[in-house]
Amino acid sequence: MNVPQKVGVLGGGRMGAGIAHSFLAAGAEVTVVDINDAAIAAAHERIANDVEGSIKRGAEGTVEEWLGRLTVTTDASAFAGLPLVVEAVPESMDLKVASFRKIEENAPDAIIATNTSSLSVSDLAVTVGNDVIGLHFFNPVPASKLVEIVIADSTPVELVEQAKGWVEGLGKTPIVVKDAPGFASSRLGVVIALEAIRMVEEGVASPQDIDNAMVLGYKFPVGPLALTDIVGLDVRLGIAEYLESTLGERFAPPQLMRDMVERGELGRKSGRGFYSYS
Repeated sequence: MNVPQKVGVLGGGRMGAGIAHSFLAAGAEVTVVDINDAAIAAAHERIANDVEGSIKRGAEGTVEEWLGRLTVTTDASAFAGLPLVVEAVPESMDLKVASFRKIEENAPDAIIATNTSSLSVSDLAVTVGNDVIGLHFFNPVPASKLVEIVIADSTPVELVEQAKGWVEGLGKTPIVVKDAPGFASSRLGVVIALEAIRMVEEGVASPQDIDNAMVLGYKFPVGPLALTDIVGLDVRLGIAEYLESTLGERFAPPQLMRDMVERGELGRKSGRGFYSYS
């Protein structure tokens, strides 16, 4: 097995649960830590649903065996002694720095992998003494075949090769990028999404027709507006604002995007975005 036998995940939301599921699927023991009892109950339910789906699709083992290798807790001391902890908290520099320090406090020898989709991995790495690397998973994690490995200034060369092995051990394909704003995937994905939102704003075409243009004309697996609903408009707004601050106004969020977030139209998780999910 290329992946560590024991792995921690900090954050049990949609991304954290998907990451935990992927390591469970590879045979690892996984410890997920989240902020309170409600959060860990929701995390356990998400992971259990993903596990049940995998077993129904023919994965080896039983639901009970997979979940027997899962621990979900509010106690970060459960990370003690783990070789790898993946940080999967929301896309806020302050929150991620606090999360890194919590991991360092409880697992000073662990490698920290951040699932950030746009923030500087090098800036995060200097806040702790642990070795740090970016492992940017994609939503939905169980179905996605890509993981973006992001190299911080301080990341040892041998850790990059090790991370490639982890990703391949999860049955996914790694790409390696340097620590630049938005990396490769978010930078390209967000700029396409922003232009699609501007087209809706300007009345060029409906969301469905814009998405169909990219799915049928360019072989995208899902249109940029439907994908924005999956990721969350609030998440993509935060990424766009960060990219605007680092790369310039070509990443400025459209007013329609800001208005939708203000109204709580965040995509699938709220029941409405560019499409209705009620």
